[in-house]
Amino acid sequence: MGQTQAQSQSILAGFPTSRATRAVLAVFAGSALLAASAHVSVPLFFTPVPFTLQPMAVLLLALMLEPTLAFATLAAYVIEGAAGLPVFTPQGPLGIAHLLGPDGGFLLAYPFAAFLVSKLRRTLPRTFTFAAISAAAGSVVYFTGGAAWLAILVHQPMSVALKLAVWPFVAGDALKVILAAAIVTAYARYKRSRNLERA
Repeated sequence: MGQTQAQSQSILAGFPTSRATRAVLAVFAGSALLAASAHVSVPLFFTPVPFTLQPMAVLLLALMLEPTLAFATLAAYVIEGAAGLPVFTPQGPLGIAHLLGPDGGFLLAYPFAAFLVSKLRRTLPRTFTFAAISAAAGSVVYFTGGAAWLAILVHQPMSVALKLAVWPFVAGDALKVILAAAIVTAYARYKRSRNLERA
């Protein structure tokens, strides 16, 4: 029995547990979640921007990770896609060409949105309401980036870009904001209860 425990401890000791290693693992896991959510994608006939679950993944990661780590995770995801990995939505080309497409502005705005959401989450009270406010602020950032880029791409005024890239998605995004805030708040409550049980 003692030998088995010693062997187990020896094996576990081989796994690095430094903060830097955990951060790297978080970046890889986060970018994998983003890639999976991006592939839940539905093209819409009235806009060149597809409906995806990606914004919810962005908000979830931003609410859970520290600001710099949230930014790094989203930046790594964008870099992976720019390098040609199939992590963006299946509609459109791979690599840099995708970033130059209709949803490129959203993708490039995601790291900044994630940083803001994470920063607000750690500044405001840790309640569902303020988690939702933080997530909503992030959605404003990526909607602004997405609409601004689309306006440039289609050579149309911002009002047209808003009709194409923002207004059709506002209701769905509000639901994603609420779900992301609810999940993170419930998880935080669960962790607190577990810590109290162990105390």
